[in-house]
Amino acid sequence: MSTWLWPICLVSIGGFLGAISRYGLGTYMARRFPSAIPYGTLTINLLGCFLIGILMRYHAFDDWKLLIGTGFMGAFTTFSTMNLESVKQLRTGLWKAWMIYTMLSYTGGILLTFIGYYI
Repeated sequence: MSTWLWPICLVSIGGFLGAISRYGLGTYMARRFPSAIPYGTLTINLLGCFLIGILMRYHAFDDWKLLIGTGFMGAFTTFSTMNLESVKQLRTGLWKAWMIYTMLSYTGGILLTFIGYYI
């Protein structure tokens, strides 16, 4: 396989798996835990932080970084969705839910990245 095609294949495969995983987990969490706090996106992003910490810790080879880091985690985690949901919370006056969601997303994400790195 061509040297330029291999990285594209790895990112594409990882992205496909990450996107369908995000959809499946997000849908499941929304049905299981309906709330003003979007637990699906929160869970996905926190799990992604934890997994990227593990990937960083073990200095994964370039192919693994492309497949899991860029491909899977790039499609699985979703900063833009988190921010869209935050704006929706603010526009509908759900200030408390917005504060909880934002704090859990950022502090939890940083904390779980460290935990993933140090386990």
